[in-house]
Amino acid sequence: MTSAFAAGGDHRSLPVPDGLDGMRLDQAVSRLFGLSRTAAAALVDAGDALVDGVRRPNSHKVKAGSWLEVTLPAPAAPPTVVPQAVPGLRVVYADEDIVVVDKPVGVAAHPSPGWTGPTVIGGLAAIGHRISTSGAAERQGVVHRLDVGTTGIMVVAKSEQAYSALKRAFKYREVDKRYHAVVQGHLDPLRGTIDAPIDRHPTHDYRWAVVSGGKPSITHYDTVEAFPAASLVDVRLETGRTHQIRVHFSTLRHPCVGDLTYGADPTLSARLGLARQWLHARALSFLHPRTGDEVSFVSDYPDDLERALEILRD
Repeated sequence: MTSAFAAGGDHRSLPVPDGLDGMRLDQAVSRLFGLSRTAAAALVDAGDALVDGVRRPNSHKVKAGSWLEVTLPAPAAPPTVVPQAVPGLRVVYADEDIVVVDKPVGVAAHPSPGWTGPTVIGGLAAIGHRISTSGAAERQGVVHRLDVGTTGIMVVAKSEQAYSALKRAFKYREVDKRYHAVVQGHLDPLRGTIDAPIDRHPTHDYRWAVVSGGKPSITHYDTVEAFPAASLVDVRLETGRTHQIRVHFSTLRHPCVGDLTYGADPTLSARLGLARQWLHARALSFLHPRTGDEVSFVSDYPDDLERALEILRD
């Protein structure tokens, strides 16, 4: 493998801070430059992270004051929006300011590095919806997101005024976001609040976790229906962190049924025929950015989630 030191790149040189003394080299590179552990380890393996001018393995424990030389990879080109018809993407409401969609499973909110599948933004472009130009190029108009494996109601801004107003409303928690989830077991208490900070998982890329010093994250829940092996819960988000519902219930040892990433029972998932987490953005209410009137939208359960409920009820 050719080293970026030989090929030329974005070179950084700095002493190891006292706070990283004794840390693995890949961890130190990850912390210092905001890289994932996987990306940091790849740099070290390629010889693009030297300690006092010497190539070291990922497991090398760095010492405070040692000189660290790193060549960072060139930033990837930003993903672009490609108009593409998305089967199952349903427009619930649209006007000159907003478009509300019912998102099917397997669809991302917007393009992102590594994602080659369909997106809400690409689907809307394919059917002629002009989206706000505010925000990063690949996620213009997107004011909130749903996971690829989460279905349900999502709003996208079409005008600049709507984008600004909706971003503010989400930031200041003026939007009522309701989700339904089926979680394993029975919650105790049946109704409650989960207040636990969330940030990136310390060792697993693409996962999130409850960690000390993470971003404040608050989830309110209420049990709607109990089954022998699981519970249907109504969830109201006070904050909107990545994977918040999935992480919070997994932390309580009641992961969303089907959510193998966060510890769900694969046997139960298979019995219910689920290939993703049982999690649905059920309802969304907010003040219309132009008229100021309250608007509300509700989404029915998709077929795979409805079938799982029927099996649980039998």
